[in-house]
Amino acid sequence: MPAPQGLTVEGPTSGDAAALPASAARRVALDECLASLLRPTSFEAERYRVLRHAVETMRRDAHLHVVAVTSPGTADGKTTTAINLAGALAQAPGARVLLADVDFRRPALTRQLGLEDRRPGVLDVLLQPEFTVADSVRRLAQFNLSVLPAGVGAVAPYEALKLPRFEELVEEARQRYDYVVLDTPPFVPVPDGRLIAGCVDGFLVVVAAHRTPRKELAEALGLMDPAKVVGLVFNGDDAPIPPYYSRYADPRRRDRSWWRYRRGFYERRTQREESPSTWSRT
Repeated sequence: MPAPQGLTVEGPTSGDAAALPASAARRVALDECLASLLRPTSFEAERYRVLRHAVETMRRDAHLHVVAVTSPGTADGKTTTAINLAGALAQAPGARVLLADVDFRRPALTRQLGLEDRRPGVLDVLLQPEFTVADSVRRLAQFNLSVLPAGVGAVAPYEALKLPRFEELVEEARQRYDYVVLDTPPFVPVPDGRLIAGCVDGFLVVVAAHRTPRKELAEALGLMDPAKVVGLVFNGDDAPIPPYYSRYADPRRRDRSWWRYRRGFYERRTQREESPSTWSRT
């Protein structure tokens, strides 16, 4: 599947909402990390479908509609995980999926998706009554995915998340979409995630192998309501695996990834960050 060559905007459009092309160099970068969007038949994309299955199951059994993707610290791969999870969910025929950036301190969705940050986003909806979710969402039609960027606003992120309008925005999204995936700030260094917790149904916590300190992960989990921790996504493990698993999933690849069931969690290890392990409650 080719990289996005143009996006459409849900709701009223204006002259500057025409196609937003990505450069050839940017397409290469996208193809390397966004397997669910650009390489949907790859082995990495299959790993995200396992995560998708866990979320779909929890939606049916535990009414999980709004899921926040976070991490204990920075650079653990939470944005890449959020994009690929949303992309996997959007592959279901007729699914309505919204991917929203609520990491106002370091928004990354527009950068990783190759979008020009010229349209309103979450902050604009929060601070300016004339903007609505429908006006601000960008539609990636070829991926069946809706994207709501962080936007721009002259307000501290913590104060923006405390606004009553934020809860209203999440509720509006809940009513319009089957799944709402939020890319949220890291949980330990800033308090934003603790405000977001009251509006979401659960957290997926992204952990980077050989990078995320155990103490930091324990601190993040200790700050969360245990009932809202729906799973862990484990990135970048380089443990050796039997070659059968990767050949079975995709005979064209010789990837070092494996799954096993242990202590009530599904765990997968991989040497590639875009194909993370997933521990999800069963």
